[in-house]
Parts: sequence; structure tokens; C-alpha cells
Amino acid sequence: MSTKQLRLVGAHEIRIRLGGVSRQRAYQITSRADFPKPIADLVQGKVWLAEDVEAWMAVHRSNKNDSEQA
Repeated sequence: MSTKQLRLVGAHEIRIRLGGVSRQRAYQITSRADFPKPIADLVQGKVWLAEDVEAWMAVHRSNKNDSEQA
């Protein structure tokens, strides 16, 4: 029996994947209506499925500077 391992990311990992944006900018992006919904809201913060975030980035962040895109 094989099980799929969930890859989760928090705000810090999202900041890194977005090129080191500020916490405020990461919050703005993750609050967008078109950004994936978090799968949990823990005491330490929200967490998202990494594959959902990566899919969103593939569409919205195609090699553009953060200030130009999203």
C-alpha cells in the first residue's frame, strides 16, 4: 500500500518561494481571492498544500518581479 505524503508550506516558505518578499507582501498575496485556501489554520499560522501554491505560482508568477505581478 502506498500513501501520498502531503507537502505543506507556511507563510515563511511562501515568502521564500516568492523570491524573499516581505511578510506584509506575502500576507497580501495569500489573502487574494484567487490564492489557494489554506488547509489548516494552526496556532503558528496557516498552512497550504505545496502543490496548490506551486500551481498558483506557475500561473501568476511567471518570471516577473513581485512588484509587477500578483
